[in-house]
Amino acid sequence: MLLALLRTYDEARKWGFEAIGQGDNGAPRGRELELADILSFIKHGRIRNTVWLTADVHYTAAHYFDPNKAAFQDFDPFWEFVSGPIHAGTGFQNAIDLTFGPQVVYVKARPHDPAVLGGPADGLQFFGQVAIDGATEVMTVTLKDAADTALWSRVIEPQAA
Repeated sequence: MLLALLRTYDEARKWGFEAIGQGDNGAPRGRELELADILSFIKHGRIRNTVWLTADVHYTAAHYFDPNKAAFQDFDPFWEFVSGPIHAGTGFQNAIDLTFGPQVVYVKARPHDPAVLGGPADGLQFFGQVAIDGATEVMTVTLKDAADTALWSRVIEPQAA
């Protein structure tokens, strides 16, 4: 039902495609304009060391957003870490909108296999751990499964202002 509503909401402009992405890989439009404004504000305000954490897509992933690979380029590079759900159905990785230059660095999602339902019994439950060293301000992000197994990790050095 929800998918039908999203498809009928504004098919011509693809509103409702995936989070804020329009699905056309081009210049920002629709809800993408809000993200473009935020990213430009961060860049021009010289706000450094932004990291985005989310769980909304129901799998675990690490995305690096690079303006040099984007249709919209008025932003500084940043990381997005996705991890979830902790106890719900795991989703598929869908096509990623390239407007903001995301690179899928790591992903573990439900396979496109009807035999795998993606529930807790399938071992596809994820969470993320963030550790920040108080002395060096170095951040380590680790994506884990429900068994506390580290699946992927990234160390991020802070940038000077």
